[in-house]
Amino acid sequence: MASRRFFSTPVYCAPLLRGAAERGDLNARLLRECLQLREDDAAGRAWSRRKYPGGFTSYGSAHRMHTLSPTFAKLQRRLDRHVRAFAGELEFDLEGRELSMTDCWVNLMGPGAVHGLHLHPLATISGTYYVRTPRGSSVLKLEDPRLDRMMAAPPRRADCHPENRAWIEVPAEAGRVVLFESWLRHEVPPNPTGRERVSISFNYGWF
Repeated sequence: MASRRFFSTPVYCAPLLRGAAERGDLNARLLRECLQLREDDAAGRAWSRRKYPGGFTSYGSAHRMHTLSPTFAKLQRRLDRHVRAFAGELEFDLEGRELSMTDCWVNLMGPGAVHGLHLHPLATISGTYYVRTPRGSSVLKLEDPRLDRMMAAPPRRADCHPENRAWIEVPAEAGRVVLFESWLRHEVPPNPTGRERVSISFNYGWF
């Protein structure tokens, strides 16, 4: 082939833990704390009523859960190794400083709840860990960062390779972590199921 691929956008997807028993135990504890947080977090419920209809998020209230809960601190320690691996794939030159978790918050998406298109300013690597994902849960949609510059590009074939698509859909699977660079815009379509989709989102910073 005469053409070469440049300007790739890596996305990291992996099980948080290899052992199913340990993963299940951690998920059960996280789920209990996520549900309890909604009961305790009046400020989060008020914020969610205004900005997250049909769901609950602690983004506007308790957004440093790794500093508040030993269970979330354990999640952070498990996530750290995945972030280090992803940073290695990205060939970051961190100049002797480590990426560290700056934010960690809970998302409970009820039926019909949606998470609009956004990015994570002032962060380096962002991601989501899936705690509970009912069958048919909404995917994570990632936008090609070049999309707003494709002024006269024809549509792509339905069977085109993933790297040529304008949107990529990453399935939400309980026990799985997804990482991406924080400038990558993404969204979660409306939850089509009758049960809550539970996830924990986070940012890692370097500056």
